[in-house]
Amino acid sequence: MAYYDRSSPADTLARGLGWFSIGIGVAELMAGRSIARWMGMEDETTLIRAYGVREIVTGVGLLALGDPKPWIWSRIAGDAADMATLAAGMASGSKDNPRADNARIAFGAVVATTALDLVCARALHREEARYRSLPVPDYSDRSGFPRPVSAMRGAAGDAPIAEDMRTPAILRFQPAGRPPG
Repeated sequence: MAYYDRSSPADTLARGLGWFSIGIGVAELMAGRSIARWMGMEDETTLIRAYGVREIVTGVGLLALGDPKPWIWSRIAGDAADMATLAAGMASGSKDNPRADNARIAFGAVVATTALDLVCARALHREEARYRSLPVPDYSDRSGFPRPVSAMRGAAGDAPIAEDMRTPAILRFQPAGRPPG
C-alpha cells in the first residue's frame, strides 16, 4: 500500500502541478489551433488538443485521488511526448518552419516543467521511503474501550430507558405458550 501525506510539501507541490495541468490542458483544448499556429505547427492542432485532454485528466488525478505518484509520472511521460512533438517543430532552417523559435521557447518551457515534475516525484518517493522505514505501531493490546471489558460489562444494566425508546410489546421476544401482554 502506498503512503501519502496530503499535508506534506511534496504533496502541496503535486497539487499545484495538478492545477497547472488543468490550466495548460484547458488552454490546449480550447486554443489548440492558435497554439499550433504560434509554433508554426498547424498540422498538429488535433494532437495538441489531445494533449490538452491528457493534461486535464492528469490534473484531476493529482487533485482528486489519493496517491499522487502515478499521476506525477504520467505528467513526466506526457512531457516526453510534448518534447518529441516540439522537436519536430524545431527543424533547423527558417524554410522548414518560420516559427521554429517559438517552438524552441515552448520546448524550453516543457523542459523546465519536466524538471519540476522530476523534483516532485523524487520528493514524493523520498517521503514514502521515510515513512516505510518507521516501525509499524502495535495496537494489538488495545480494545478501544476506556476500561477493561470485564469492568464495563453490565454497567448500563440499571440505566432507565424512556418509554418511547422501549421495544413495543408486540416485537419483544415471547417464549412459546405465553400470549403477549
